[in-house]
Amino acid sequence: MSEEQGDEGPPTDRESPVGQPVVRGDETVTGRDAERAKAFDPSDPESVAQAAETVRKFAENTAGGEDNVYMLRGAAACAALVRGEGSYKAAAERAGGEVTVAFIRKWARVHDLPQSIRRYVAMGHIAPTAAKHIARVGGEDRFQLAWAVLDGDLTVREVRSVASAVNGGTPVEQALSEHGVTPGEIALRLPTDTYRELRRTAAMEGKEPDEVVAEALDESLR
Repeated sequence: MSEEQGDEGPPTDRESPVGQPVVRGDETVTGRDAERAKAFDPSDPESVAQAAETVRKFAENTAGGEDNVYMLRGAAACAALVRGEGSYKAAAERAGGEVTVAFIRKWARVHDLPQSIRRYVAMGHIAPTAAKHIARVGGEDRFQLAWAVLDGDLTVREVRSVASAVNGGTPVEQALSEHGVTPGEIALRLPTDTYRELRRTAAMEGKEPDEVVAEALDESLR
């Protein structure tokens, strides 16, 4: 959804209820006590009120924020508040303070990113400020952009540039290549025995090692 596209609540790719701490509540990801993760229920007026307060405080304290889990909590509150109030505009008015429609929209979309991407945000491998731009991209392209942050070491400014290019009609592979990233390229460190067998198999089948790995992964991940 572009910044100009209406005021309705955002669509969600989440399989879990909006506002639930699926990632924030996973201690293996965040390293924190799962019981402390705050849930926001958009169907509960009291919870919506708590979300509004959280959003207002979040808007006042995002500058320079380095706590990824805190940022995801603020994003969850934004998403729940939009659902509870029915629109970005109503959510911003309910939160008050420095909260704007643009602020609510950006962070609600971060909360609606697929769980696999949000996990990397929670672990600190993708900055929340980069996640805001990844969330601007739709479909499978958002995964390509997110993984490029991990494997291509893209800066937040570069992520923003790629997202803008993709939304302008540039294929994601082309947009990434213009920033020195080859989609699908990843460096792997294998156990010595596995590496030896990979090289042997590649030689016997007349293939490159990456072909053997791709075929094996394609088979195991189906």
